[in-house]
Amino acid sequence: MATTTPDSLAAGRAYQQQLLALLGHDDPAEVAQATASAVQSLLKEAGSDLTRRPAAGEWSMLELIGHLVDAEIVMSGRYRWAISQDEPPLLAYDQDLWVARLRHNEAHPDELLAVFSALRDANLRLWRRSTAEDRERVAIHAERGPESYGLMFRMLAGHDRFHLNQMRETLRLLREPR
Repeated sequence: MATTTPDSLAAGRAYQQQLLALLGHDDPAEVAQATASAVQSLLKEAGSDLTRRPAAGEWSMLELIGHLVDAEIVMSGRYRWAISQDEPPLLAYDQDLWVARLRHNEAHPDELLAVFSALRDANLRLWRRSTAEDRERVAIHAERGPESYGLMFRMLAGHDRFHLNQMRETLRLLREPR
């Protein structure tokens, strides 16, 4: 298990700020609500480029969608631990290992989108019925230290924007003349 060090805390804070900057002052629930349809549109736009990687070590569109599913799975648990338990520990995870070992590039896109949509809907319902006190409850991330439910929810909305932008850039790179 990863341990919290001054360097990991600093890197974690920078990551948090990057995602929160992408969210800006927008309502995180509105951003989260719009993500599934944006992914659906990008899936259609990708067509035969769905599994192509723009460069070595970069994710394909399908792998990016798989990563969004992985993040939603992980965050579903983290939200519930933060609300239900007193300062529970949260494991970090290696997103590259998950994408590779879960073979997202071999997955069916409609199945990934169905899982994402079902989890996202459940997490939005949880957010909408949560209280201000729920949103202030804290869990302890293995690398970033304390994070409240509210912070995690806002970060995930910024994470959505980051990866939607990455999907658009992936398609642009795949289609630019060489």
